[in-house]
Amino acid sequence: MTQDTQVPNTDSQTAGTHSDNDIRQRFFIEDSPVRGDVVRLSRSYASTIAQKPYPEAIKRLLGEMLTAASLLISTVKINGRLSIQLQSSDSDSLLNWAMAECDQDGIIRALASWKGETDEQLQAWDNMIHAKDAFAELGAMGQGVLFINIHPEGGEAYQGIVERSHDNLADCLAHYQKQSAQIPTLINLASDGLQAGGILVQMLPRTAEETSEVEQNQDAGIDDDLWTRLSVLTRTVKAEELTTLDANEILYRLYHEENVVAPEPVPLTFGCTCSREKCEMAIEQIGEAEALDIVEEQGGTFEMDCGFCGEVYKFNKDDVAAVFAE
Repeated sequence: MTQDTQVPNTDSQTAGTHSDNDIRQRFFIEDSPVRGDVVRLSRSYASTIAQKPYPEAIKRLLGEMLTAASLLISTVKINGRLSIQLQSSDSDSLLNWAMAECDQDGIIRALASWKGETDEQLQAWDNMIHAKDAFAELGAMGQGVLFINIHPEGGEAYQGIVERSHDNLADCLAHYQKQSAQIPTLINLASDGLQAGGILVQMLPRTAEETSEVEQNQDAGIDDDLWTRLSVLTRTVKAEELTTLDANEILYRLYHEENVVAPEPVPLTFGCTCSREKCEMAIEQIGEAEALDIVEEQGGTFEMDCGFCGEVYKFNKDDVAAVFAE
């Protein structure tokens, strides 16, 4: 997909104000190298999964993926977009692929492709409830491909390959952060098909001054047990708490004995950057003759629909001719 520059169509244009349950809340533990984020998705998540008749397990997986993308983009400090992509490597898998994206303005969207044509396939999906079930459709452990794609505005896009080291998305992403960035990371994700949420906590490297003070055994005010303590506390959060409590309640529930600093939250909103202009670019790649053939085959109108938001763009033969007239 090409770099997006226009203002996306978002569900906030009709919502008036953002829900308190569609936010990313950054937090810090005072006088420590620990930072983190809590994400809560409600209206934006509902708008995303309403675009297609997703099976329940895929709804929940997309909720986790949207949450993860919203958490991870805060760690890379870019103006641009971050997406998470899952790709099956098994032709018999019921999940073909899935992707979720968040940009620097908190605009999120997601999409998935799955097999559900036969009664057997439909029944198999009916028997799956959890995100973990859909994630398992990538294939056996070690199979399937996970990507993190980063698209800086005006810069070169780059891609990281995430090892499928665990049977769930959260632990795979935490493992990737620890291995690639050498930053201890905890990630918890949850989705119930109606709401989604998650938390990310990282222990950043100590500054040179802090390292020197520790090596000299000076009292630097550094709590060496902090990460161990936070790790234990973070793992106690329940899935239903991540999807029902607001961000401040989650932080209090986990870290009320720590000095937590929480700046203003960032609103998160479902939105799409599709446009008629992008469709015209796609038609140019098809070629005029083939595009006109498609118009004729479809009864005089060539329709292109956006899988993310459902918007339909229609082109007749005059529209196609105009694309190639410039």
